[in-house]
Amino acid sequence: MRAFTQHTGLVGPMDRANVDTDLIIPKQFLKSIKRSGFGPNAFDELRYLDEGSPEKPNEGRPLNTDFPLNAARYQGASVLLTRKNFGCGSSREHAPWALDEYGFRAVIAPSFADIFFNNCFKNGMLPIVLAEEVVEQLFQEMYAQEGYSLTIDLERQVVIKPNGDELAFEVDEFRKHCLLNGFDDIGLTLQDADKITAYEQARKKTAPWLFNFGS
Repeated sequence: MRAFTQHTGLVGPMDRANVDTDLIIPKQFLKSIKRSGFGPNAFDELRYLDEGSPEKPNEGRPLNTDFPLNAARYQGASVLLTRKNFGCGSSREHAPWALDEYGFRAVIAPSFADIFFNNCFKNGMLPIVLAEEVVEQLFQEMYAQEGYSLTIDLERQVVIKPNGDELAFEVDEFRKHCLLNGFDDIGLTLQDADKITAYEQARKKTAPWLFNFGS
């Protein structure tokens, strides 16, 4: 998993509340458990004018010019600014996979659905909760200034605006530790690989029958 320490990126808008995971990555694209291949269909229903399917190449599909993230000014956005209850709906982990492959490293919102929120941390993406009025101010500043970027410093737990103002955010210490070091669940387990190996070797001596698989 990629570590997240500090990131500066262009802000892109998803200016609606209650964006569910089916809108983030529609169900027809959930035919793989690999973590790649979902980015081109992130926000598929909003992004394109026709209906997509796994069998239909995205090249040549007509883009919806009314979808803000398709605008030239937001190309390359890596910080998603959105409204409350982002990521609601089903628990699909494909949602953060799709956002990550689209290019987003962080999502800022007044609130998140719990499962989506947890899945972000497990996939190297930082979900940031800021007060609704603060998010509204960020929207206004972003719309008013093309090329609006934010710097996110996870170690200090601040979002830094272009004028230097800092917005503090809360993050669980354990999740912060994992993100800063790039530890997913497997990475955390591998930190104790030597202890696990030593335990298995000791168990082989005291209970060898547990390891006679297939014999």
